[in-house]
Amino acid sequence: MKKAAFIGVGNMGGALARAACRAVGPDQVVVANRTPGKAEALAAELGCSFARDNAEAVREAGYLFLGVKPQVMCSLLYTLAPVLAERYAAGEDKVLVSMAAGLRIEDMRPQLSGAGYDVPLVRIMPNTCAAIGRGMTAVSMEEWVDESVLEGVREILSATGRVEPISEGLMDQFSAVAGCGPAFVYPYIEALADGGVAAGLPRKQALEYAAQTVLGAAAMVLESGRHPGQLKDEVCSPGGSTIAGVAELERGGLRAAAINAVLAAYRRTAELGK
Repeated sequence: MKKAAFIGVGNMGGALARAACRAVGPDQVVVANRTPGKAEALAAELGCSFARDNAEAVREAGYLFLGVKPQVMCSLLYTLAPVLAERYAAGEDKVLVSMAAGLRIEDMRPQLSGAGYDVPLVRIMPNTCAAIGRGMTAVSMEEWVDESVLEGVREILSATGRVEPISEGLMDQFSAVAGCGPAFVYPYIEALADGGVAAGLPRKQALEYAAQTVLGAAAMVLESGRHPGQLKDEVCSPGGSTIAGVAELERGGLRAAAINAVLAAYRRTAELGK
């Protein structure tokens, strides 16, 4: 297993670095950041090593996870290219892993021309639930890249939750559902808790019950393999309380609002990638 370096340890980069330490061990993880002190503090917390600059991170690790904003990704790749060329001449293969939303591999590839060879370039899209090992991460890469590269990425990210390969042509759609999705679910959990408070539950308990119920319902979909509509029907007794509540959700346009939220996120992601 080659070491993994995380260049840019903001919220997402830091979460993935933590997960990597759990998955492959702190001795296999390097962190770097534009502000070196931030990387040094995270390294001290996790027991991993830190690099004082990006070039040092490239020299130390085989898998380079790039956790920078989309608008600075191409300039970062341009500055990494000469270091990649140096290491390739020394017989070292590197893998670049971008987590920049909206940036396609073909958009980033030209910035690596200075490397002098086709560096394997992988694109991932994690979500924030990766921080607690319950995330959903999509992985895409060019067809010529060896399958072992995908397996290496999956091993490093194995402690983040589900990690699945996807066609890059579907990455923006994935992002609209899984990347943005937690922010769509949180207001729903809060609303369920608000309803519980309105009915007389104490706030703390209402929030706990609502969150656990959403967690359990999601697990039922994933683990049972049954359609959500079937699972919903199994809870709804004729003329009962549950179907009365479902009718109110339909009257309030819950489904339409969720669909429109995903489509709005998808359109905005596509705009950001242009």
